[in-house]
Amino acid sequence: MYGKFKNKEQKKTMNNWFECKVSFEKIVEGGMQKRVTELYLVDALSFTEAEARIIEEIRPFISGDFMVTGIKRARLSELFFNPAGDRYYRMKVYFVILDEKSGTEKKTAVQILAQASTVREAVDIVDEGMKGTMPDYVIASVTETLLIDVFPFSAETKEKQAITLTQQ
Repeated sequence: MYGKFKNKEQKKTMNNWFECKVSFEKIVEGGMQKRVTELYLVDALSFTEAEARIIEEIRPFISGDFMVTGIKRARLSELFFNPAGDRYYRMKVYFVILDEKSGTEKKTAVQILAQASTVREAVDIVDEGMKGTMPDYVIASVTETLLIDVFPFSAETKEKQAITLTQQ
């Protein structure tokens, strides 16, 4: 079953998503070193916390020096996780509401991120996750992102950060 949240705790919190660019030296095919920049998504309260979280999350996976080269707020209304998915797709979705007074349709655009292996699977995941929503919706566009990984907020992560800060 697909779901928006990996655990109940994530469902209770309001998410502020930040896209973080991280630059580092990576060994590519042929054994050559090349500077690459990868994009990650973290849930944080501020830009400062986003930087601290991304450093903490990727430190175990990158050997050598790395630098956070950019952080920007990501306006996402929903996230749908699928552990079997290896890519992230951003979708522009319009909620369609009928204005009873004027008799016209009103469209409200939102951005949704879905983890999937293919575009078709991403659409299916969003359709499954949107079952039971009151307004009708239309998926206007689906774009594969350059995101490498997503780090949602968890109480365990917050605990680790507090311990790390007290040790410094």
